[in-house]
This record gives sequence, structure tokens and C-alpha cells, in this order.
Amino acid sequence: AVGCAEEFIGGEPFCVYLGDNILKGGIRYMKERFEHSDLEALVALCEVDQPQKFGIAELDENGEIKSIVEKPKDPKSNLAMIGIYFLRKSIFPIIDSLKPSWRNELEITEAIDGIRTKYGRVEAMRVKGWWKDTGKPEDILFANHLVLEDLEGEINGRIEDGVMIRGRVSIGGDTLIKKGTVIRGPVSIGSGCVIGPDSYIGPYTSIGDRVIIKGGEIESSIVIEGTMIDCQVKIVDSLIGSASTIVSSNGRLPKGYRFVIGENCQVIL
Repeated sequence: AVGCAEEFIGGEPFCVYLGDNILKGGIRYMKERFEHSDLEALVALCEVDQPQKFGIAELDENGEIKSIVEKPKDPKSNLAMIGIYFLRKSIFPIIDSLKPSWRNELEITEAIDGIRTKYGRVEAMRVKGWWKDTGKPEDILFANHLVLEDLEGEINGRIEDGVMIRGRVSIGGDTLIKKGTVIRGPVSIGSGCVIGPDSYIGPYTSIGDRVIIKGGEIESSIVIEGTMIDCQVKIVDSLIGSASTIVSSNGRLPKGYRFVIGENCQVIL
């Protein structure tokens, strides 16, 4: 994929950032280090528990990269390359010379190791704060917990009488919280939402813009924009895609539902 971007990049320095990365500390400090150096590459590292699942960097006694191996069967360290690379145009001829690995893929880690071998100007920086690879639904939910731990409460919407809000809660503009609703933070609610009446929004829930929730309970979940939930059940540990609908049918229903739902879905319980 990096090789396909050569014409678009046009010889300028660039950053490759895999989209499933979430970092508390961001990457600005890495960008500034790379921009003010003559490095050919700078890579982000983080210690991991299962190094066999990542591209792994081995460092020498001076903290410089000694070797890089993609998903090693016998890893020499637990420092994973997490998918954030600052690169220059020198990467492209090396990519052109690559051969498929034992996984039958062209590995970006091998290309960066090729830069290290040819130019010797490759630096590694450890991430600041936590890092999470959100490749699975449960990883996204865990990252949501981490993000909400740092939430600062701010209420900009309209709150009717009879609403109880406890803990750190952020509510966007033009959002209406109706009577009888209970919100226990940390909770983030976007703009243009209608919550309630008589809903329960529990800790570690993130709700996007223009979401409607009527009654029911939801906790430790992510609800993407444009979704409607109208059901008297408890939804927990769920990831609900944009413009989805969850409604109740008639009859008695047990509580405790867990969903992973894509965009534009409809669920009738």
C-alpha cells in the first residue's frame, strides 16, 4: 500500500498511520523529531505481551534499532512496531526490491529494515501513555474505556426536571435529556440527541450525534451517530453502527443484550 502512494507523495516526507491505532499521547512529538532530523525513518514502538503477533524491533545497548522482524516465531524483544512510521522517498526503491515473506506478503517492516541497512538513519521512539490496537470489537470497547477515563464533564444541552446526572458527563449542544433519565459517568453524548424519558445511560458509554434513545438501559457501549434505540431492555458491552435501529416487539423480554452491529441495521427484539 505504501508503494502505491509514491506518485501522490511526490518526494515529500510522510507518515504512515494504520487506522486501528489509538494513542493517548498522540504523535506530534514524533513528527517534530522527524522534521528536525536527517533520519530516513522513525518508527513508534510499544511493549506488548504477545510479540509473535507484531513486527518486532530489537535494540542495541545504545537504544538504536539492531533488527526488525515481522511476526517472528522466536522474538528477540517485546517491542512492537505499532503501525506508525515517518518516512522519506528513500523507502520506495527498497519497496520495489522486496520479495514476499514467509507469509507471502511484502512487509513494511522489511522495507524499514532495508533503510536501516542501507542508510543507518532509522530511529525508534516509544509511545507516551497507553496505546491500543482496535482490530476487534472488544478492543474498540476497551479503548473507549481508556478515552473516557480522561473525559472532562461539560453539559451544553437541555436537561429537563427529574433527570439525575452523576460523575463526569459530557453532553453536546442541541441535545435534550428528558425527565426520569439517569446518567452515570463517565459518559459522552454528542449533539442533537434525544435521550429519554426514563432511560438509563451507564458508565463508559459513548453516544454519537443525532442519536435517539427511548427508555431502556445502555452501559459500557458505543452508539454511532444517527441511531435510534427504542426498547425496554438492557444493552451492555455493545458496538452499534451508524443509522441503526433497535426496537422492541410486544411481549416480555429478558434483560442483558450484547450487540456488534454495522451501519444501517435494523434489530427487532
